[in-house]
Amino acid sequence: MTKEKFHTTQAIRTLKEHGVDFHLHPYRYEERGGTTVAARELQIDEHLAIKTLVMEDEKGDPFLVLMHGNKNVSTKALARALGVKTVRPCDPHVAHKHTGYVVGGTSPFGTRKPLKVYTEASIMDLPKIYINAGKRGLLAEISPRDLERILNPTPVSITI
Repeated sequence: MTKEKFHTTQAIRTLKEHGVDFHLHPYRYEERGGTTVAARELQIDEHLAIKTLVMEDEKGDPFLVLMHGNKNVSTKALARALGVKTVRPCDPHVAHKHTGYVVGGTSPFGTRKPLKVYTEASIMDLPKIYINAGKRGLLAEISPRDLERILNPTPVSITI
């Protein structure tokens, strides 16, 4: 676990509560920079920077999707995998209401409401990942095994 001092977020509390060995990596956040900026600032492969997307189905039921930073989600493939007609990203205000996090700082850990989590299957094959720690400009380096243990995500193959 990291010994550095950062403002504790609900995501960091959740990682600590579950005994996760993690390291925090702050970086200079840029509006609309996404994982490209995070990877550049932290000098990591963008494929290891995992984005957390808040999405909803046609009924407005929210869920999270975890995707490699350098890949995009096929909403058609995702809808098929979920057995629904359509899926779309949530409006930022709706996403905040469900997660308690602002866009750009959304973590799958410690969300305000329990949300179903879907992850691109290949993420689980990585040796380590960098995922948002609940604040813009802060990623947590963790093992995908810890992600699996805490969130029990459903693996899907939805990459474009």
